[in-house]
Amino acid sequence: LCVPAVPVLFKQALENTDVEEGKSVSLRCELTKADATTVVWKKGEATLQASAKYEMKQKGTVAELVIHNAEPEDA
Repeated sequence: LCVPAVPVLFKQALENTDVEEGKSVSLRCELTKADATTVVWKKGEATLQASAKYEMKQKGTVAELVIHNAEPEDA
């Protein structure tokens, strides 16, 4: 018996968030499957990499991007 794989979808999409310049902001999205895939965060065409500025977390169905020391260019 061959069962087709169910695609991973966004259960809760990102929402626009305002943050004061220089502060940290957390962006979260929720997936339909727990730990099914690694979320890749992008800004335009550029893939963001973990650094002192960008912190990526993923636990269960929730993926989170924390942007430290937010600047207008992070919009």
